[in-house]
Order: sequence, then structure tokens, then C-alpha cells
Amino acid sequence: MKRDTQLTRAGRTHHGTRAVNPPVNRASTILAGTAHELYNRPDGTPLYGRFGTECQNGLRAALCEMQAADYCALAPSGLSAMSLPVIAEVSAGGHLLAADCLYGPTRMFLEETVTRWGVDVEFFDPRIGEGIKKLVKENTQLVFCESPGSLTFEVQDIPAICDVAHNAGAKVMVDDTWSAGLNANMLDLGADYAAQSLTKYVGGHSDFVMGAVTARGNAAARLKKAEWRIGMNVSSDDAFLALRGLRTLALRMEKSAAGSILIAKRLAQRPDVSEVLHPALPEHPDHALYERDFTAPAGVFAVQFPEWDLGRSEQFLDALNVFGLGFSWGGYESLAVHCDPQLKRNHRKARNGALIRFSIGLEDVEDLWADIEQAIKASA
Repeated sequence: MKRDTQLTRAGRTHHGTRAVNPPVNRASTILAGTAHELYNRPDGTPLYGRFGTECQNGLRAALCEMQAADYCALAPSGLSAMSLPVIAEVSAGGHLLAADCLYGPTRMFLEETVTRWGVDVEFFDPRIGEGIKKLVKENTQLVFCESPGSLTFEVQDIPAICDVAHNAGAKVMVDDTWSAGLNANMLDLGADYAAQSLTKYVGGHSDFVMGAVTARGNAAARLKKAEWRIGMNVSSDDAFLALRGLRTLALRMEKSAAGSILIAKRLAQRPDVSEVLHPALPEHPDHALYERDFTAPAGVFAVQFPEWDLGRSEQFLDALNVFGLGFSWGGYESLAVHCDPQLKRNHRKARNGALIRFSIGLEDVEDLWADIEQAIKASA
């Protein structure tokens, strides 16, 4: 089936109901019919609330179908989803390579928690590609990528990194939130794990927090074991909302992306802008990789204003009327945030001025553009 048809049908196999949407079951204990069934449930029959009921299992099935995966783990946040492949793969004495563009809280998890497990964590230039072979060691267990980076939007050469890592016996995971698993398939590109924050585009309405990880083969088995052993789960109510968001994912992403391209191009023409960090623009340094690996863009990007200091950034943001000021992205509402206070990089070229990130939502694009223009003037 084509993508749009798949999104409307995936994960709609329910037990005992003909409802279009799966029922929300708020359940912990799920009774067995007989003593024998306590330990021998028929395939697909819920065992215990922590493992999921109709909504959770429908969401797992839908995300697996989208990426031709063998298993999907659900997590209560995007950040917790990023932790699952790490838990599944690394151990004391191991070495983990992480892209320098990782989401800030993920970076903190690696630096402040994973290192306490006796794991050596090393950050690499996200544009290193096959050059990562110089960093891979005998004890390298996992390479953690994010493509594009959520603040500076570097697109990583995932196939090249996977080739090097796999030849050395290491696994590769990718934070794939920007594409929502819809506009790219990191598993097809060679990654062992594709993780995303469902909070963003899949949810689409800024009303729940959740994450997911998909995998194939042996990696899928390790992922499932890690999820079960630490008791990670999500509520049936939130899984229902994620499934609902999934049905309109393509439409929302298409409108958001179209608006982002238009606004990014207009900003690129302004004399007070030195760089627009949107992989779908031809002038982006990783545009060729974007064209190769992604089928469509997303609606979030960043802009460099070389003459702005923190005060000017805050004045600009405070002058916005249509854009909201808040973290996250991928919802129906447009957001803006200044990135510099949270930027931490080991391999980042020096930039002057301020980096502003825009997430384009579903408003009229001309209203958004007028809001940006008036805020720039008001903050001058």
C-alpha cells in the first residue's frame, strides 16, 4: 500500500470489536480464562497491563509496519526512548560514540549517567561519515547518531557510519525525530535502532509525551528484553492519542514543511541573516545527503543572525505574537526559541551572533511571515 493508505490502516486489528479505533483499556490485571492460560496466553492476548493492551499494541504494530520493523518499544518520553538502545547494547568497559549534535538532555544522559556505568563516551563531528573508522575501537559497542541534529541540523551519512560500525562489531542507533519515521527509514539505511519522540510530529497536538524505538532481527529481541526488564510502558490513553495523530501525520507534515521552506527561503534573502540551517535548501552543506536519504522535509529549522546578542534575541522572541515561545516542536502551533543558551558542542565551528530555531505549524504561512518581520523591526 502507498504511504497515505498505510497510515490510515496500520495497527487497526482489534480483539472483539469492530470499532475503527481501538478501545482505551485502563488495565493492570488482565484475567486468564484458566490456570493453564496464566502462563500460556494465546498469541496477541494481553498478559499484563505493563505489556500493553489494544491501544499500545495497535501503536506498536503501526510503527513497525511504517518501517518494516520486527519490534517497536514504547517509552514515556522521547528521552527515555533514546535510553533503551543504550541499555540494550552497552556494558561496563565498553565505548560509545555519540554525534556532537545530539539533543541536549540525551547528551546529559550519556555524560552524567552512562559514564557511571563504566562506559567511555566520546563525541564526534556529526559530518565525519566514513572517517569515523579512526574513532572506532575494539570495545566500541554503540554509535549514537541524530540526523539531522535538532539545533544545528547536520545530516549524518548513516549508511557510511553503519558500514564502519558493523565491520567493527558495533551497533548503530539514530534519533530520527525530524523525519518522524515517515520521510526517512533509518533501518533501511543500515541503523540497528531508529528512535523518535512521538511527542513531536506523530502526536502533533502538544497534548502528550511519548517515545518509540523500532528494530529488526537480533536487535529487536534485545530491544524488547531491555524494555521489559526495566518495566518501561505508556498509558493506553496516550497510545490512543498517538494512534490518532498517526492518521493525519502525512498531511500535517506536508503543510508544516511547505511553510518552513517558504519562510526559510525568505529569511535567507535578508541581509541580517548569515545562514539558514534547513537541510532541504540547496545551499545547506548536507543537502546532497538529505536528497539521498529523505523523501520530504520537516517544518523545523534554525537561522543565524550574526549581529544579534542574547538581549536582541530575547527582544525578538518577546515581540512575536503568532509564534509561541516554548520547547519541543512538531505540534499544530508554531514555536520559536533561541538556541545559544543550550548549545554545547565539542566540534562546532565558531559562530557570531544568535541562533534562532523555528518550528512551523499549521497557521497561515503569510501570518507567520508577517509576525517574524514585525518582531525583527520591533527588536531593532
